[in-house]
Amino acid sequence: MATYDAGVKDYAQTYWEPDYEPKDTDLLACFKITPQEGVPREEAAAAVAAESSTGTWTTVWTDLLTDLDYYKGRAYRVEDVPGDPSCFYAFVAYPLDLFEEGSVVNVLTSLVGNVFGFKAIRALRLEDVRFPLHYVLTCGGPPNGIIVERDKMDKYGRPLLGCTIKPKLGLSGKNYGRAVYECLRGGLDFTKDDENVNSQPFMRWRDRFENVAEAVKLAEAETGERKGHYLNVTAPTVEDMYERAEFAKELGMPIIMHDFLTAGFTANTSLANWCRRNGMLLHIHRAMHAVIDRNPYHGIHFRVLVKCLRLSGGDHMHSGTVVGKLEGDREATLGWIDLMRERFVPEQRSRGIFFDQDFGHMPGLFPVASGGIHVWHIPSLVAIFGDDAVFQFGGGTLGHPWGNAAGATANRVALEACVEARNDGRDVENEGTEILTRAAKSSPELAAALETWRNIRFEYDSVDKLDEVAK
Repeated sequence: MATYDAGVKDYAQTYWEPDYEPKDTDLLACFKITPQEGVPREEAAAAVAAESSTGTWTTVWTDLLTDLDYYKGRAYRVEDVPGDPSCFYAFVAYPLDLFEEGSVVNVLTSLVGNVFGFKAIRALRLEDVRFPLHYVLTCGGPPNGIIVERDKMDKYGRPLLGCTIKPKLGLSGKNYGRAVYECLRGGLDFTKDDENVNSQPFMRWRDRFENVAEAVKLAEAETGERKGHYLNVTAPTVEDMYERAEFAKELGMPIIMHDFLTAGFTANTSLANWCRRNGMLLHIHRAMHAVIDRNPYHGIHFRVLVKCLRLSGGDHMHSGTVVGKLEGDREATLGWIDLMRERFVPEQRSRGIFFDQDFGHMPGLFPVASGGIHVWHIPSLVAIFGDDAVFQFGGGTLGHPWGNAAGATANRVALEACVEARNDGRDVENEGTEILTRAAKSSPELAAALETWRNIRFEYDSVDKLDEVAK
């Protein structure tokens, strides 16, 4: 008869396997662990593997009723974080059968569930995840993707231009529609609701949707271009969310918007599936992400959230700008831009990528550069993001001294000048001042914008930098 010891478990005896060779079907995770004083690295890594898979603090008799060796997570490697002896990297392999197919919710519940409150760990951060291709193919992914969106919107050969309507809160539906119309007729491709524009007393959602639809259609008629506005369908309940999405569809709008973290992955995946069935583009805002990802020792790195969103579904996602007002290390940003767009992303520690990631046939999505950007940033944005991106200027459009339409025109002229210069082989980032100044000679709107924001900079150091091992 089998026996067991019901004392406090030594995790390393069962969950630490330094000779284990991960399988193609394993889900791999890299954690940055800050252990309590006196806890050996192997024991801390094994504890994370155990508590995020099959283990508990003691041996239980029901361990004998399953193939524990098959289902358990395995800590198979630890690495130093150079320059920071307080923590280390731990690599864990999980058998794929631990996770429900197509459920980002289930993966995150396992990997970042109770283990993040484990007493033996002072701090814990999920740095990266390798989703095996077998799992990726159970997920829906972006409802449309970059190529399909370009066809739908008839936009080719350049980044897309957007604008967040400001002030965020307080405008009436009528005035909101007027702001949208001015931006779109001035040359932008998209305008958008901000993340906290839902259905407040000053502007109920239906009133906003109707006024915006009127503005979009009028701008399309005047310019002969396809236009769109990201109508935020985030709501108190999923039933309300679907009602708003259906009304946007009835109005003939091409794109809706969702706050995927505050609303949750279940709601987001359901909405992405609805968009896929109904031919609607889906813009994703990352509101709340910095609560989760900004602390370099505890939480979930943004690159993991990017992968989870790509699997859950979205055609756009805010990525940071590097040059604007929001947090964003350049090399790290380039890493998660690749994770949004590419079919295969190789391990590249210099960009914080710990694993090869194969997305198979899953389409990519547009990274959205948004937050404190203006015309002087366009050369750098073109160099950083290339063509498959959306450049979203809020104050950098609406703050133009001649109004929204002039601000939009300035952005469009500056973008087209930079794209043309790049296509001619020029170093756009280093020659940006000359390129923009030359373009402004034939565009008074751009000249005024350049003068307005000539001395505006956001030169703060990043809080969440890549670790030295990745540089």
